[in-house]
Amino acid sequence: MDPTRLKAKENSNPIPPYKFTPSFSFTSHNQLRHHFSLSSPLSMSQRNEERMKNRSSRKISATWIPIFCIPAFLLGMLITSRMWVAPESNGQLISTRRQEQELQIVSEDCATKKKPGQEKDVMDEIYKTHESIQSLDKQMASIQMELAAARSSQEMGTSSSAGGNSQLSKDSPTRKKAFIVIGINTAFSSRKRRDSVRETWMPQGEKLLQLEREKGIVIRFMIGHSATSNSILDRAIDSEDAQHNDFLRLEHVEGYHELSAKTKIFFTTAVAKWDADFYVKVDDDVHVNLGMLATTLARHRSKPRVYIGCMKSGPVLAQKNVKYHEPEYWKFGEEGNKYFRHATGQIYALSRDLATYISINQPILHKYANEDVSLGSWFIGLEVDHIDDRNMCCGTPPDCEWKAQAGNVCIASFDWSCSGICKSVEKIKHVHEKCGEGDAAVWSSLF
Repeated sequence: MDPTRLKAKENSNPIPPYKFTPSFSFTSHNQLRHHFSLSSPLSMSQRNEERMKNRSSRKISATWIPIFCIPAFLLGMLITSRMWVAPESNGQLISTRRQEQELQIVSEDCATKKKPGQEKDVMDEIYKTHESIQSLDKQMASIQMELAAARSSQEMGTSSSAGGNSQLSKDSPTRKKAFIVIGINTAFSSRKRRDSVRETWMPQGEKLLQLEREKGIVIRFMIGHSATSNSILDRAIDSEDAQHNDFLRLEHVEGYHELSAKTKIFFTTAVAKWDADFYVKVDDDVHVNLGMLATTLARHRSKPRVYIGCMKSGPVLAQKNVKYHEPEYWKFGEEGNKYFRHATGQIYALSRDLATYISINQPILHKYANEDVSLGSWFIGLEVDHIDDRNMCCGTPPDCEWKAQAGNVCIASFDWSCSGICKSVEKIKHVHEKCGEGDAAVWSSLF
């Protein structure tokens, strides 16, 4: 074949020596030369062209460049933002904490610099709340006491009715409301004393009933019965009561050494008949100013358990054959010891709760030789306000007279040496003239 035609044919349909696909393997230059020299006898220009193609084929394709650049750019942005945001967030945290501290300081400053009016309002609210709690406590205690008293009086009425001689069964089962119930302790032989009291500080007849209706002050001579049923002594009291209608008859056998028992029965009977704020016991040889007594007790109305009188602490008398001998002296410690504080027996006052307590527990309350000691012992273990009021034990003139002239009228007057007014039948009128508050005082008193 003609060499010219052969060359033209080669140019028209060139046959590549070998298809070479780069595989990113590291091949030496001599190996490549040997490979191409063995494949075909290419010209120098073709071999140079093929070398350029091989070099270009080793480069990364343009489509992959954005794919690699975009993640790199994002990664750089992320690293840059973290480096700059951290200090920014720390600054915000510090600023936030500083603001919180400033707010706390301002709030504390406001709390410490309250206006006087605001503080007063807060204290008023606290005081009102405290008063409400005390009032609720008092009401709850009062309700409990009333329920117990009603139960006790019902039991007493049932047992007494079985005996056929019950003063409670004769009266109305509903208790009358009162402010003060005053029981004047008296004996069968004390008719003249009773008359002297009626002629001085105790109203009589219609005035006595009016005092109950308008002022809520009930006054009765309290007395039991003799050991012999329907004796002449009992009939004498019945006759006197029919005349004056001012007795409270007790289910009790009269006797000087039975005063403690008589006191228990008086409070039990009085609580069953009257729902009073206070119950007062007074002897029939003591002078009393009713207006001053009522005014004084009214100041203690808010206290649920009060025991008011002239508090004393006398010696425990262990010697026999003395007037106030205490057979149970050994319970009070060694010889020479004194009694616990208690109100003198001439006059004292108890609030409703304490009188009701005696009424409920009277079967198990221990009786000592002396009535005033017995009463004080019943309250030793209780939450009781012992109020020592020396106006309840003034001396007879000139003591109570001087106090009255100074504007300090006494509640009660008597002689300590006689445990009452000495020769009271003759002397009580003089005491009433010198130390009395005036008959109109009780009617004009506000309580």
